[in-house]
This record gives sequence, C-alpha cells and structure tokens, in this order.
Amino acid sequence: MTESSLNAADMLLAIEEIKTVFAKRIRYMDMKQWDLYGSVHTDDAWSETYGDLPPDKQPQSNGQRNRVVGPQALANQIRYFMEHNTSVTSVHHAHQPEIEITSATTATGIWPMEDHLWWRNGDRDEFFHGYGHYHEHYRKVDGHWLICYRKLTRLRVDHTPGFYGRLD
Repeated sequence: MTESSLNAADMLLAIEEIKTVFAKRIRYMDMKQWDLYGSVHTDDAWSETYGDLPPDKQPQSNGQRNRVVGPQALANQIRYFMEHNTSVTSVHHAHQPEIEITSATTATGIWPMEDHLWWRNGDRDEFFHGYGHYHEHYRKVDGHWLICYRKLTRLRVDHTPGFYGRLD
C-alpha cells in the first residue's frame, strides 16, 4: 500500500466493496442487464479489453484501437459483442483478486479470470472459452467504489472455428 490514510478496518471494507462492484459487473454482463452495466463505472472509465481481437474487429475511440471510453460506451460495446448476429450465453468467473489500496480513494486489482460463451450458428453449437487476468483500477466517487480502468490479458483461448467471423 502506498500513502493510504485508511486504517486496517477501512482498508478491508474498501477491498470488500471493490469485490462487490466487480461481482456486479460480471453478473450484469452475464445476465445482459445493460441498463445497470454502466453503473459500476466512473464517468471517465475506459477499457482496453479487446486487444486479442484482430485489428479490424477492435473497437476504437478517438482513433485509438482497442479503446472504449465512458460507462454507456462500455455497456454498448459489450452488448454488441454478446448480441451481434446471435445471442450469446456467457458465464464469467473471477478468482482470488490481488487488490491494493493505493490511497483513501484509489485502488488497483488483478483478477484471474475464466469466461465461457456459447451460441447457436444455424444448426451448430459454437463456443469460446478464455483464460487470463483482468487488470483494473478503482476510484471512490461520492462514497462508492467504481471501476475506472480495465484491461483483459488472455493466457489461452479455445473456440470453435470461425469465432471472430461472428463479429462481422
């Protein structure tokens, strides 16, 4: 921890609140609650989560590839990814976070993750199964911890052939 004026009890409370906001984000995503998805992000939140996609499939913001900025844009992008061409059923898991409180109002976290996505393509079931880490930054705004930055790094991906083509 660096320069935090929080006592041990307040640090533990902050860590639990951050775990809760993260859990809400992945639940909102899996349940397709797009109206709530943005609510766990700061107004200036940004993500560079799509770097493993081919360059022509990566979202752009202000001309920068692999960048999505703002809670509504984040919700719209993940919704597009999950519902474009066909509806995807997803299950995301995150385990054993490493959360560091860096000040009374800022923190970072690394979450080992695994995601499963399934969809129907004509008469064929298809899937995507990824493994990696979420790297996030958090900020306390008006008494609530929110996500202000996210990057997903993948260690491995298994999927049926043609997965990236479904984004056309």
